[in-house]
Amino acid sequence: MRALLRHNLESIKTPGTWSHITDQIGMFSFTGLSEKVCEILIEKYHIYLLKSGRISMAGVNTKNVKYLAQSIQSALHDASK
Repeated sequence: MRALLRHNLESIKTPGTWSHITDQIGMFSFTGLSEKVCEILIEKYHIYLLKSGRISMAGVNTKNVKYLAQSIQSALHDASK
């Protein structure tokens, strides 16, 4: 799932470097997203993660990974306004 998430983020040209997603191991991943971006993900896209950017990789699957990547890209755009 980590590789698939990274691939989706990179394929839609989401700003940033996403290698840290696949460099980490375990059930949780630190996304590196700001608190503002995390708040947008929670409130607007119903992606539930800590405001520190920590997300449970156990909740990412083949059915929602594309939505997650698109939501991250959109939240980054929204936060930059």
